[in-house]
Amino acid sequence: MWETLTTAWGSLLEPLGDPVTLAIPAFVVFLGLEWFAARRLEETEIRDGRAYPPTAGYEFRDARASISMGLVSIATTAFWKFLALIGYSAIWVYLAPWHLPPNAWYTWVILLVGIDLLYYAYHRMAHRIRLIWATHQAHHSSEYFNFATALRQKWNNSGEILVWIPLPLIGIPPWMIFVGFSVSLVYQFFVHTERVDKLPRPVEFVFNTPSHHRVHHGCDPEYLDRNYAGILIVWDRMFGTFAAEQQRPTYGLTKPVGTYDIWKLQTHEYAAIGRDVRAAQSWRDRLGYVFGPPGWAPSGAGQAHQEVDRAVAVDSHESQ
Repeated sequence: MWETLTTAWGSLLEPLGDPVTLAIPAFVVFLGLEWFAARRLEETEIRDGRAYPPTAGYEFRDARASISMGLVSIATTAFWKFLALIGYSAIWVYLAPWHLPPNAWYTWVILLVGIDLLYYAYHRMAHRIRLIWATHQAHHSSEYFNFATALRQKWNNSGEILVWIPLPLIGIPPWMIFVGFSVSLVYQFFVHTERVDKLPRPVEFVFNTPSHHRVHHGCDPEYLDRNYAGILIVWDRMFGTFAAEQQRPTYGLTKPVGTYDIWKLQTHEYAAIGRDVRAAQSWRDRLGYVFGPPGWAPSGAGQAHQEVDRAVAVDSHESQ
C-alpha cells in the first residue's frame, strides 16, 4: 500500500501533471480578454444611448474577492486531496475487486463519465442539503457572472471527496481521479461567461454551455435548482433538472450577503446554521435546519426568519 501511496502522491505533487496548473496561463489570458471586451461593450452601449445591465462585466472589488478565494482554495484543495489520496489508496488496494489499467482508453472514459455523474449528484445535493450548501454557496455569492466568478471556489471539499469513493472502489487508480476532477474544473471555467451566446443545437443538447450555466447562477424563481451539470448537460435532461435560458438571469443569492470579505463569504452560512440550531425548539427542527434544504423552516413557522441565501439553485449573491 505504501508503494502505491507514494507513487500516487508523487504524481499528485508534480505541478506540471495537474491540468488545472497547466491551464492557469489560459485562465489569466481569457479573464483579461473578457474584462477588456466587457469594458468596450459597456462603453459602446453608453455612447449609443442604450442602457447596459448594471451588473454586466466586472466590478473590481467583486473580481478581487473571487480571485482571492481561488488562490486560497489552491492550498485548501491540496489539503483535502492529501486526505483523499490516503483513503482512496487504501480502498483501491484492499477493497477494489480489480484494478483498471491507466493506459487503457476505456479506463479514461469510465473515469470522466464517472466523475461527471458523481459531480452532478454532489452538486444537486449541495443545493438541497443546507449543511453542504454552506460549503458551496460561496461560489454563487457574486452578482456578476464572468471568468473571475469561476475562480470563486469553496474551501471545504470534504463532500466531493466522499462522493468520489465509488471511483477507487471500481478500480480506478487514485491519481487518475484527481486528473479527472481537474479536467472537469478546467472545462467549467469556460462556461462562466456572458460573452458567449448559445452554441449550435447538438452542442447545447449534450454539453454544459455558458447559456446553461448562466441559468444555474440565476436567482430568478424559474431558474432556481436547475442545470447542475459539470461537463454533460444530459444528466439534467435525464433527471428533470434542466431549464433553458429564456432571458438574462439575475445573478446572486436570493438573500445578499452584503460583503466582499472572503472569510465571511465562506463562513456566513455556517454561522446562520448555528444560530438556527440554537434557537430551535426540538431535535426535529435542529436536524431540519442542518439537513433540510436551504430556507427550510419548521411547519407553521412561515418563512424562516433567515431565508437562507438561496440562489441560483439555492445560490449566488455576495457583494456590496
